[in-house]
Amino acid sequence: MSAGVYSCYARRYARLVTMPTTAHTLTDVAASESTLRRFLHGLPGVDAVGLEARAASLGTRSIKTTAKAYAIDLAISMVDLTTLEGADTPGKVRALGAKAVRPDPTDRTAPATAAVCVYPDMVATAKEAVAGSSVKVASVATAFPAGRAALSVKLADVRDAVAAGADEIDMVIDRGAFLAGNYMKVYDEIVAVKEACGASARLKVIFETGELSTYDNIRRASWLGMIAGADFIKTSTGKVAVNATPANTLLMLEAVRDFRAQTGVQVGVKPAGGIRTTKDAVKFLVLVNETAGEDWLDNHWFRFGASSLLNDLLMQRQKLATGRYSGPDYVTVD
Repeated sequence: MSAGVYSCYARRYARLVTMPTTAHTLTDVAASESTLRRFLHGLPGVDAVGLEARAASLGTRSIKTTAKAYAIDLAISMVDLTTLEGADTPGKVRALGAKAVRPDPTDRTAPATAAVCVYPDMVATAKEAVAGSSVKVASVATAFPAGRAALSVKLADVRDAVAAGADEIDMVIDRGAFLAGNYMKVYDEIVAVKEACGASARLKVIFETGELSTYDNIRRASWLGMIAGADFIKTSTGKVAVNATPANTLLMLEAVRDFRAQTGVQVGVKPAGGIRTTKDAVKFLVLVNETAGEDWLDNHWFRFGASSLLNDLLMQRQKLATGRYSGPDYVTVD
């Protein structure tokens, strides 16, 4: 992109990414419901047209050969290989763990995935399946996916998962409270869940962006989650009609970038649901690189919540290595 065109884009999207200067620090904004509301509603309004245009523009980037091979391996290493079904069995979870550790049994150079993600009652089984590897065990908690339970029940859910060995907790926010403007309740729940995670488990906060209705709400939820102590902010549960999109992920990447600029604290991003192909994954990696920067191009700071994505990444990887497309019969069915 030429300097002139880049400057044009920079001017066009400047309002989209510039954060307000505030007299108070971020430690002060949650002092009361009124201060928290004032801060969240003082964030710049999102230019929906500009946001979607930039996401679409970045999605047209193409990468080839060596760069594509690097991107595929990077994407594999960022996958949270997930099974969140009522019919999950110990055998299915053990098979998923084995696949996470060695995604392609015919090729030892294929990287392991970042994590396996399961319900709390399957954490111990998953932990045994990935023992001795770099693969983490993530557990959805807090009455996933609806989050409709008393706080005491949610915290018990988290403590059980951590006690069973979960390295990461994926919590859902109370969308009803958020949409009603009860931001302090959402903040307090995130703080309490973070405390229940203890020192050993990182916390991913799921917004269910498809239910938040507006980009302004997604921006507010992102900042609310980060102020409350989220280690990751996550788009979706994968259980609703609209999950991760390039536009809502771009907006969240802008939020973590701006949050680090203001506080010095880095927070990860996890788009989840609907990311099924290598082409999709590469588009999201371009968003990361062009928005948050290289510091987020690591599975400590960026993840894909997915189940079917890994198979397509493996098939594309095999095609690059052999020159032919092996097809789905050559990868395991999750």
